[in-house]
Amino acid sequence: MDFTVEGKIYHKGSFEEAYLSIRQGKIAAIKKTMTSGSHLTVGSQVILPAGIDCHVHFRDPGFPKKEDFSTGSAAAAFGGISCVFDMPNTQPQTTSVRALLEKTQRVTQKSYVDFGLLAGVNDENISMLPELSAYCSGFKIFLGSSTNTLHLNLQNLHRALVEAEQAKKITFVHAEDELCLKKHQATEQSLVDHLRCRPARCEEEAIRTVLKNIPSPSSLVHICHLSSRDGLEALRTRPNNISVGVTPHHLFFDAPMLQKNQTFYKVNPPIRSSFDKEALWNGMNTHLIDILESDHAPHTLEEKNVDFDSAPSGVPGVETLYPLMLAAVIKGQLTLDTLLWMLCERPAQLLHLPKGKLEVGRDADFIVVDMKKTQMISGENLHSKCGWTPFEGYPAIFPSLLFIRGEQVIDDHQLLVKQGFGASVGV
Repeated sequence: MDFTVEGKIYHKGSFEEAYLSIRQGKIAAIKKTMTSGSHLTVGSQVILPAGIDCHVHFRDPGFPKKEDFSTGSAAAAFGGISCVFDMPNTQPQTTSVRALLEKTQRVTQKSYVDFGLLAGVNDENISMLPELSAYCSGFKIFLGSSTNTLHLNLQNLHRALVEAEQAKKITFVHAEDELCLKKHQATEQSLVDHLRCRPARCEEEAIRTVLKNIPSPSSLVHICHLSSRDGLEALRTRPNNISVGVTPHHLFFDAPMLQKNQTFYKVNPPIRSSFDKEALWNGMNTHLIDILESDHAPHTLEEKNVDFDSAPSGVPGVETLYPLMLAAVIKGQLTLDTLLWMLCERPAQLLHLPKGKLEVGRDADFIVVDMKKTQMISGENLHSKCGWTPFEGYPAIFPSLLFIRGEQVIDDHQLLVKQGFGASVGV
């Protein structure tokens, strides 16, 4: 549908009263005068680019009690996210062309938002990466074990990165060194135990190993969910082809502050100290960290409500990612420019998407939001199948409207499109 949206549009670093003209799913013009045709006025609300969450685990196929792509993508939409990139540690794991094709077909029938799928890299499929690249948006390497993960031995890392570069795809890396983790393995009874068993040294060592094995300046590598000051220091002089992500749970939590329901905050890499948390905020605000990602990894209440050592690692977060950070902007913890760069523009740039900015020629992916309407997060009001959030009671600013490729997807508390609306991107 072709139409025009009138309101305060965030364009070229500031808000301006303007008309956003949408034609065939693209932004056709941003101008001061209205064009003819259908017209929407947003009043005192503002218009921002929709977010891109480049790191989610929607558990589909294989773990339908935790999540599926229908509920996960609905949660994304209500959180102002127009596009997600799903990780390969499903069941079956997406390490073959067949698994990618089957997962793509499955997800295409379910998703409410645009999506990309990552292929997993293990010791057996490295030579297949050029073939896999035709069916995925990028690759994922786990250097340390985590929930249902594949693992790549360090001696194969350089070869895998060479193959990924030749396939012209970005490689996402879970950077925890497996040998280091095994040295610290022990029974865990708390979050403090968990971080002792997965110390910052393991993250730092993995990051330094990755940097040593980058084949060339053409290799695109993304370090996922940075969690420590030591890891950040290892990346301080990284080359421009290396991007770095951080999650809200590593920004907002530290292990000593979380005394109750500790299994619900168990995640890999772990929640660390207040010093690490402070370093991550500083790294984000000084642009050493350039991506915000949720690492949405839900488990059921029953799975989390067990003894600490038995509880699985992972927390939900796709629906709260953008709203939490918008509230942080209002509190002065980061600038709106920084937020939109990290959650919209930079992910679009890395993954070669025509999204991420309110700019002529790009997809008309945007949210409408009242920046004065802060509300407390409540798990019972969210849309992930798991039904809980680690951010219970935290302030957030949720969008009232979401548009993807010019189509209105949500209106306050209602989905307006059918399952299967979302399109595959980045292949």
